[in-house]
Parts: sequence; C-alpha cells; structure tokens
Amino acid sequence: MTSSVPSGSSEFQGKHVTVAGLGVSGVPAAKVLHARGAIVTVVNDGDDARAREQAAELEALGITVRLGDGATLPEGTELIVTAPGWKPDKPLFLAAEKAGVPVWGDVELAWRLRGPDAAPWLAVTGTNGKTTTVQMLASILKAAGLRTAAVGNIGVSLLDAVLGEEEHDVLAVELSSYQLHWAPSLRAHSAVVLNLAPDHLDWHGSMEAYAADKGRIFEGNRVACVYNVADKLTEDLVREADVEEGCRAIGFTLGTPGPSQLGVVDGILVDRAFVENRHKNAQELAEVGDVNPPAPHNIANALAAAALARAFGVPATAVRDGLRAFRPDAHRIAHVADLDQVAYVDDSKATNTHAAEASLAAYESIVWIAGGLAKGAAFDELVAKSAKRLRGVVLIGADRALIRDALARHAPQVPVVDLERTDTGAMLQAVTEAKRLAQPGDTVLLAPACASMDMFTNYNQRGDAFAEAVRELGA
Repeated sequence: MTSSVPSGSSEFQGKHVTVAGLGVSGVPAAKVLHARGAIVTVVNDGDDARAREQAAELEALGITVRLGDGATLPEGTELIVTAPGWKPDKPLFLAAEKAGVPVWGDVELAWRLRGPDAAPWLAVTGTNGKTTTVQMLASILKAAGLRTAAVGNIGVSLLDAVLGEEEHDVLAVELSSYQLHWAPSLRAHSAVVLNLAPDHLDWHGSMEAYAADKGRIFEGNRVACVYNVADKLTEDLVREADVEEGCRAIGFTLGTPGPSQLGVVDGILVDRAFVENRHKNAQELAEVGDVNPPAPHNIANALAAAALARAFGVPATAVRDGLRAFRPDAHRIAHVADLDQVAYVDDSKATNTHAAEASLAAYESIVWIAGGLAKGAAFDELVAKSAKRLRGVVLIGADRALIRDALARHAPQVPVVDLERTDTGAMLQAVTEAKRLAQPGDTVLLAPACASMDMFTNYNQRGDAFAEAVRELGA
C-alpha cells in the first residue's frame, strides 16, 4: 500500500504539477497543490464564461491557467492531476506517458493526502445504483452513531472531505469508473461492485477495460469485497483482486442467502455473513418495507449498503433504522401522483438500458415513456425482457427509432406512439399520450434508457418536466 501523506507534508514543495480540467475537481485540486508549495499550471479544453471565471479565481492566487489548450504537456511537468472525465487517449496523457510523467485523479490525490489517523473508506461502484447505495450506507452509519459523510462522485469533493476541519469515523465513498481508472493506490476498508453492464464504452474502449477499472475498487481491501450474486462479472472481479490476507468475499442476493451472504427471506433482509457460525445462523436486519422504495433493484442496493456497514461492525438495529430514515434523491423511481387509478413514476435517472430494465421490472403493467440519446446502446434485450409488462410505449428523443425498431422485433403487439417534437411542450404531449393508453391499475413510467441532453439540460430537468406535466393533467 502507498503510504499516506500528512496534510502538512512538503512532498509537493517546488514540484511542477499540471492540473487537467477545471470544474468540480480541478479547482480544489489546484488550490490544494498550490497551498502545499507546488508550481501549478491548469490546462482546460474549454474557454467559456464559466471557465474564465474559475481561471480568474485561480490566477488571483498565482496559479497559471491555460484555457482552450488541454492537449499540450506544459514544459517541466512532473505530475498530472486530472479531472476524472478526461479520456486516457487524450494527447496530453499520451505525451505524459512518453515522458514518464505519472497521472493521478482527484481521488488518488485525496487518498495520498489523508492524515495518519484518517477515516477508513467504504467504497461503492457499479453501473447503476451507486448514489442511492452510498446515501443508504451513510444513513446506516449515522444511525449507528458514527461521524460520516457521503462523498466522491456523489458531488462532494473527496479533497474537501479528507482535508476539511470536520472529523469523520468513516467515509461512504461513491467512485465512478473514470475516478477508479486514475486511482492506482486506493485501498478501501471494504468495497462493493453493485452490477456491471455496458456503459461509457466510448471512454474505456471496451467492456473488458470498463470492468477492469471498476474492479480496481477491490484492490487491497482489508475486510470485505462485496459482490452481486446475480451478476457473475462482479464475483469474477473479486476473484481477480489482490486483497489483504483475511479479506472476505461477501455476496448479496434477492433470494435466500447462503453462508457469507446477505439476502431476503419471507420479506426480511437477513445477514449470514457477519454472524457467529454463518453456516447455521442468520441475523434479521430489516423488513423489505423499510426500504424506500421497495423495488427489487433498490432492495439490492439496501443489501449492498448493509453488507458494507456490517463489515465495519455496525449493529443490525442501525441497518434497520438507517434504511427507515433514508429518502432517495429526486428522479429515482419517484412516485409523482395517482390519476384515475393510474400511478405516475419518475425514474429519469434511468439513463441506460440496465437501469431501465431494473425500473421496468418493478411494475406489472406499464405505459413506458422512453428515448433520448442512446450513447451507442442496443435495446433488443431490454425490450425482450420487458415486453410482457408493456401496455403501451411513448417514444421521445433523438434516438427513439432504435427503441421503436426493437419493439417491432420483440413486442409487435404493444401500441407505440412516436413523438417527433423536441420542444418544451414535448413532455406534456408524451404524458398526455401515456394517459390515453393507460388503464386503471397501470403505471406510467418515465424510464428513458437514454441520456437526456438532446432535449433537456440533464436528467433532473427531464424528470421535472415529467412531474410538471403530470400535475398539469391532474389539475
């Protein structure tokens, strides 16, 4: 394991460090390095108003900023600290590799700057469910009386968490595949890979490379590597990981758990991993009804969070209390309203096929609102698995034809409304058409299986538009 660097260290004194990218991670990284005596140059591809504002803030501190020039390696660079989204094949990194210059992400920098008595990390990654699981985990840890925070890819800088004045007993850390790619020395107390499905392949280059970067989260784990019994790829990553002696493989399942697993028995979440004589005994943790919402994929998230908490020694009562106290973020399988005995549910966060499949599996009879930017995804498997649940489909967005064609192949009996319009009124028309197709007992489900940027700023705005349209129809 790479040793920690105390926050007062002079390791960076006089060192020429290039920070790649401004934004949420780049600005704090530049400030932290500058404060420790590094000679910092920030390079950034963009040169918009926001970038110029951030550049002015850094230049006032004496930091050099080069806007619109993220490709050239500054002369004398000894280390690059990059924003997680910068692709590994960028010319800057190819030049760094040729020059023998190491590249770290902001997570790697935070890990190395932890103090000698730093709080351990319980780390979460996966294609879907990361944020919800990390928030559940933090709620459980707080219910146990521990000082904690949900940090990382969730939007809270790890640098702020490890260098701030607030003390923590343990951190609940969400990590993306991008962040893990640039974090070679990270060593968590315990970690989970929730699931793996094709995503961000344009960034990683292949599914194998994507899975390998996710699997980095298990390297050097001390206590537990948690995997999804229903997703063999996650178990394979555990088998391939180089962990500390005594670290255990812990599975979670929506079925009856075996030894060293957490699962569900008669509506009860149970632990057969962190109990005495796990071959005979089980510990009740919570009821399925304590999980909000109790959709199957969210129960899986709860079991993963519980496994990490139990690995840290949290009592069963804290798991129950933490899950009861947890409230999910907006646009994650959120019930908006009931109109004429039809439920309207916003899962705008379902931006890929894997997430949409989990969302569709939660309901029996669905009018599905889908479409947007496909990001290279194929929809045949999703439609084939979900066809029997579909009452009707309303398609929106740039790549809706891909879903329409999959529906024609695998669910030709399902009525489809194909909306060409992309203006601000498109969502109201989509919800109006869905209402027309729905029957009492159905669920109108926004689970687009696509990104939102063709019509909306982000998935939050898309979900807000859906909720507003539902309220308008209800009025």
